[in-house]
Amino acid sequence: MYKFLALALVFLSYANFSNAQSGRPHPNLIRGPYLQVATSTSIVIRWRTDVFVKGVVHYGSTPDHLDKTATDSMQATEHKVKLSGLEPRAKYYYSIGSRQDTLQAGWDNYFVTLPTPGTEGFYRIACLGDCGNNSVNQRNVRDQISHYLGNNYLDAWILMGDNTYTYGRDAEFQSNFFNIYKDTLLKRYPLFPSPGNHDYNDDKTAQDTHDIAYYQIFSMPVDGEAGGVPSHNQAFYSFDLGNIHFLSLDSYGREEGTRMYDTTGAQVEWIKKDLEANKNKEWIIAYWHHPPYTMGSHNSDQTDELTHIRENFIQILERYGVDLVLCGHSHDYERSRLMKGHFGMEASFNPAVHLLSNSSGLYDGTPNSCPYIKDSADGNKGTVYVVSGSAGQLGGKQTSWPHEALPYSDATHGGAGMLEIQGNRLDWKWVNADGQIRDHFTMMKGVNQRHVLTVKKGENITLTAPFTGDYHWSAGKANTKVPGGDQRSITITPSSTTIYTVKDNFNCLKDVFEVQVVK
Repeated sequence: MYKFLALALVFLSYANFSNAQSGRPHPNLIRGPYLQVATSTSIVIRWRTDVFVKGVVHYGSTPDHLDKTATDSMQATEHKVKLSGLEPRAKYYYSIGSRQDTLQAGWDNYFVTLPTPGTEGFYRIACLGDCGNNSVNQRNVRDQISHYLGNNYLDAWILMGDNTYTYGRDAEFQSNFFNIYKDTLLKRYPLFPSPGNHDYNDDKTAQDTHDIAYYQIFSMPVDGEAGGVPSHNQAFYSFDLGNIHFLSLDSYGREEGTRMYDTTGAQVEWIKKDLEANKNKEWIIAYWHHPPYTMGSHNSDQTDELTHIRENFIQILERYGVDLVLCGHSHDYERSRLMKGHFGMEASFNPAVHLLSNSSGLYDGTPNSCPYIKDSADGNKGTVYVVSGSAGQLGGKQTSWPHEALPYSDATHGGAGMLEIQGNRLDWKWVNADGQIRDHFTMMKGVNQRHVLTVKKGENITLTAPFTGDYHWSAGKANTKVPGGDQRSITITPSSTTIYTVKDNFNCLKDVFEVQVVK
């Protein structure tokens, strides 16, 4: 069907082009612009026009100084213009149009390139599941994301499938997705999608052919240009955003007859290679549509694909130390603690066996709320699982709600996730359609450790807390406060070997520095 539609669009485009050449209508902007395949030095800008023209992007450091130009390789209605040779972590303004017409420009048309892979910084990523149903809830969630951001930049946003309803058709993407996000998220922030069953129209033939609008609409970094091992397949890919490595996976389509839970299939073979090659990344986050654990609008004990993913697939991710798994499909919110090794039915979940932390992870001073802490010394064990499938669709829960492994659950309020990562600290916030944040958690790495340092007598040494937050420094057996000890770093001149400690406000974190003074 989509091949026929694509052919019809080509014929229509040629007709429109002939009209334009004969002095008839100039191009009109039908879709976009939207930002794809973002890297630290390049980006693809896509848009759609109603007539056949050669697309042009002018870009530069300010809206009135667009001194660089990139163009389509040929005339089209579906425009895909790649901007190359950009500076990492730099802001660019742009306009789109043709040789004769500017279709969109101004202070709202800008993007910031991704940081150089591996670079630590402060990064924000919005996470939307099951968003595209053209509902009041979808619009409210969109508005609250923008309100939460304020004047801050969103480094990227990801989609966890079912990006439009009900049949995954191009016209539905237009009304339920592009028209909803065109003035806010699409034109400014790079987008990295993953597909859901509604994107495939629940079509078993399309599972194999991938002949659906989703793959025509979106461009993905399949050649490793954004980091990771090249997949050469639009269905699954990886990318780096600073010190974060993301994997976008396809839990519905088939590759040579195999699904994501077929652990010897093409997708899983690529996943293993990608994770093996990216062990050095500080954070690893995987996202796809179908959750391994849920008792929301779907039941992970009674749906074969959810059960198979839990039983056969996620142990691969856990083995490689994946920190966070994000899914949609159930039209609610569900979140685990830091856990490991639960691959059976809900009744087999045993907190004493499967939880690596009994904390809520809220890190807000409430009882038992310390961060989840992962330690490379023990193999970087533990994963937090999140179902966030209510950015558009909302509601539904099983009689056994909530799932025993997912104590932080809400099927009443719509929302989307906001990831904020700074160095070795990861914060997740669930931003609701009414502006409330009803769940959040914090995860850290490389904290609560002992450090042994040496310094020559009479020389200075600077100590830096390995965590981001509040700081309370002390020294010696009596825990004497250190001058300036509310800063992340202190500079000291010890006269003899001294023990220094730094704690946070909530007594969750304590790092010890043994400074040995030598002659």
